[in-house]
Amino acid sequence: MSQIVLSLGFGLVTASILAMGAVGFTLQFGVTNLFNLAFGESMTVSAFAAYIGHNDLHWNMWLAMAVGGLAGMALSLVISHLIYLPFLRRGTAQFAMVMVTVAVSIILKNVLSATSGSGFYSYQLPPERPVHVLGMVFSPRQLVIIGLAVASLLGLHALFRYTRLGKAMRATSDDAGLARSVGIPTTHVISAAWLLSGLLAGLAGVALAMDLGTFDFNMGGNFLLIIVAAAVFGSVGEPYGAIAGALVIGVASELAAIVNPELKNVVAFGILVLVLLLRPEGLISGRVQMRAEVAA
Repeated sequence: MSQIVLSLGFGLVTASILAMGAVGFTLQFGVTNLFNLAFGESMTVSAFAAYIGHNDLHWNMWLAMAVGGLAGMALSLVISHLIYLPFLRRGTAQFAMVMVTVAVSIILKNVLSATSGSGFYSYQLPPERPVHVLGMVFSPRQLVIIGLAVASLLGLHALFRYTRLGKAMRATSDDAGLARSVGIPTTHVISAAWLLSGLLAGLAGVALAMDLGTFDFNMGGNFLLIIVAAAVFGSVGEPYGAIAGALVIGVASELAAIVNPELKNVVAFGILVLVLLLRPEGLISGRVQMRAEVAA
């Protein structure tokens, strides 16, 4: 029983990181209808940006994480405006756009490999006393990561529900043409969505690197598959579904690690296969088909 409780604690940390990544990924898709497979590399770039800030410039780790989030925002906006949007304005088919994102992913990964080498990196963090919560054991940093994820997701909820920008994002994701016809500046809304998703990618990337202890240029790409599984579990394009998917997959994969650590990814993708077989539209099926027309 104690091992199960401990694994639940690990699962909450994994789910927190996964939730930030999955919500950022699904936010991009919801507003742009683009399945961005370069999202993982944005996480890795952000982790390296935080590494430079913390290890080389000797900034506080949380300031370095903020810099990682800003790096994710900048990279997301640059890639979207310089590469993705020009293709979308030409009416490029969705499958071809997926190939474009794969190409961007490969380019970024090779640039990271060339600049960072094949070695592993780690943040120079001091040891911390463990904190016991209901039988679960966390480090103070892990508790901050969980708190950051909760705060980020609550902030997004407030944005979507109570602000004009959030309502404009929801309208654009439902029907961009109709949104434009009623005066919503969809081009600016889409840019805001890329910035927000890039911020979440950056925070998730730095948090993942902190939790793993070491990271390399493959980190984000390897974690992307689990992010996609969580997003599909909850219906791609649905932020609340992505949170549910992150919680289920994060906890289930850590419980499976009790038997064998190699089962973590097996369980994650096993859940994905079951969802696709039993409920292909995902957990939340109300607005799966996002019709965002970005050729404004």
